[in-house]
Amino acid sequence: MALPSVALVHDYLTQRGGAERVVLSMLEAFPGAPLYTSVYDPLATLSEFRQHDIRTLFPNRIGRIKDDHRWGLPLYPAAFSRLNIEADVVICSSSGFAHGARARSGRKLVYCYTPARWLYDHADHYLASWPGPVRTGIRCAGPLLRRWDRRAMRDASQLLTSSTAMSASIGRIYRRRATVLPPPNVLDPNGEQTSLDLRPQRFVLSVGRLLSYKNVDKVIAAATQLPDVSFLVVGDGPDRARLKRDAGPNVTFAGQISESQLRWSYRNAIALVSASYEDYGLTPLEAASFGTPAVVLRRGGFVDTVLEGTTGVFFDSPDPVQIANSIRLCMATSWNEQRIRTHALRYSEEAFAQGLRTAVNGLMTERMPVEN
Repeated sequence: MALPSVALVHDYLTQRGGAERVVLSMLEAFPGAPLYTSVYDPLATLSEFRQHDIRTLFPNRIGRIKDDHRWGLPLYPAAFSRLNIEADVVICSSSGFAHGARARSGRKLVYCYTPARWLYDHADHYLASWPGPVRTGIRCAGPLLRRWDRRAMRDASQLLTSSTAMSASIGRIYRRRATVLPPPNVLDPNGEQTSLDLRPQRFVLSVGRLLSYKNVDKVIAAATQLPDVSFLVVGDGPDRARLKRDAGPNVTFAGQISESQLRWSYRNAIALVSASYEDYGLTPLEAASFGTPAVVLRRGGFVDTVLEGTTGVFFDSPDPVQIANSIRLCMATSWNEQRIRTHALRYSEEAFAQGLRTAVNGLMTERMPVEN
């Protein structure tokens, strides 16, 4: 039997985040597959996308949207609804829009990272750093957008998602079952490491975009209670100026750093800390690749990717006192680095690719006519 033709769809390629790395893994699983997206900024996203067949939609022609993808939100539902792809299986990598694409004569497989945050849970918190007119537009058009969103999801032949927390959320919002297929940890711990010029070179590490819903401000508040512990904040975003203003002298902001510098940061960290509600929780796995434990919020995807007492420590709410106490507990614990690394190996790129291919082949089997 001929291999099925596969096409990929993703919301937008304007960032260097976990979802973008998952899309690269999807492209590796299906070599030669085209990738459709609303906006593509080669300089703002991962450079590896330049090696692939990227096909953009009409919002990509609007300069303001290319500068800041958030301005395009009113246009994305229409852009993806007009996308009708000829392929045996269309894989939609979506946290808001891409699942609106249609498979002209095939099946639609949606990898849903999360139901759209800006429409459902934590909407106000998530939108806090968005441009004012966009926030107003979302609030006014909310009912229409939710109807569009649910209708687009009903067209899916199958749903996959990243964690048990997201599977439960999808079930609650869409009344659909989503199979958990954890994204891969693709950061190679054996790759090149480039030192950051820091003193001291041991620190508690925070990695992620500097957005209000990431709760980096709570980590910085916890740092004030640990004046003898150095903190390194990796990542950039709209909240950077505010966070730097509130930070004490024991907090260093590195901004966006290279992958080799990120490896060095994980390897030299005392622990990774995150107070964000994450759909999946990739950074603790990246840290675990280097034998580094994690101190994380006991919610969302972290519940899947962190083993309490083996690879990390939980705190129950994003409260600076709780965070500081959990960091103290982590620093006082003797960790088995090899056990931490072994846990990370379960989340390989090959395991993810095989799970995705199995889902695609299952959809193709369903389509085959039954012989009499």
